[in-house]
Amino acid sequence: MSHQYQAIAWNRQKRVYDLVLAAGVTLYLTLFIGVSAFLFPYATAKTLIIRAAGSAAFLLLHIVLCIGPLCRLDTKFLPLLYNRRHLGVLTFLLGAIHSVAAIRQFHSLGDKDPLVSLLTSNQDFGSLPDFPFQQLGFLALVILFLMAATSHDFWLRNLTPPVWKTLHMLVYVAYALLVAHVTLGLLQSETSPLFAVGTGGGLFTVITLHVTAARREAKVDSEKLGPVADGFLNACAVSGIPEKCATVVSLNGERVAIFKYDGKISAISNVCRHQNGPLGEGKIIDGCVTCPWHGYQYLPEDGASPPPFTEKVCTFQTRIVDGRVWIDPRPKPPGTRVEPSLIVTSEVMA
Repeated sequence: MSHQYQAIAWNRQKRVYDLVLAAGVTLYLTLFIGVSAFLFPYATAKTLIIRAAGSAAFLLLHIVLCIGPLCRLDTKFLPLLYNRRHLGVLTFLLGAIHSVAAIRQFHSLGDKDPLVSLLTSNQDFGSLPDFPFQQLGFLALVILFLMAATSHDFWLRNLTPPVWKTLHMLVYVAYALLVAHVTLGLLQSETSPLFAVGTGGGLFTVITLHVTAARREAKVDSEKLGPVADGFLNACAVSGIPEKCATVVSLNGERVAIFKYDGKISAISNVCRHQNGPLGEGKIIDGCVTCPWHGYQYLPEDGASPPPFTEKVCTFQTRIVDGRVWIDPRPKPPGTRVEPSLIVTSEVMA
């Protein structure tokens, strides 16, 4: 959390994650270069590196984009999310290798600086067959660089979570640029339909997962709460909330997580202060609501992180009537203590 900044500590989970990632990428690059060298014996080593690194980066970017919606659809995928930034950094590094090798091969033999040549040698923006696709790839690489360079929590805290989140949402712009880069470049020069099928299949998978996850999320926001009494809304049944877990409801466009724990009910904002993670999908561990994304914790009574940490989320007043949780839709300021509603046995059975 944000108490202090220190060198990244690789615990066992991070080590396993990174070792599997490194082994997978190494195996992919080895097989790609080996098979390509066998099928295309006249291809140069630089060409093989360009193709291997570029395809690996493009494939990894698909995985990065699919992890989010997969986690929304099934919590079994959450372990892939915890160090997704490692995937992003590796994607940039592979993209940089691809770009440097390509610039050296195609833009280093003339009088111009190679980077200037890349940006100015093709200005035919009005022609679809001759469109300067390399410039699209370069712009995507710039975006991936900005994301990789600001991936540490130091930047998250100093840029503020909204700015940081907006910056990292540019990954979708980078993806669109790379799809156009591949379509206008590789797919026009290669005759095999496998490349088109692979690119189209990847795009279809990313879009389908995001649409499916968005439709599921929209159900939460579209659900209308029960009648109002004394300013409180009838939110959910006490029995419908799993122990030490939450039910998420939408109040005036804001998601609220209603937790049940140790015979009590508390409600806090569903949005983690770290990376806007869904607190309502986490659990209460050691007395704290624990974000399922990166483990940030908040006390359910006041929405504040335990000392020495300083993150705070809004709290909401609740009451229990006839086995139902009623909630005041007006949020309390972040860190405001709200006395939990006590559950009696008859209310749990209602």
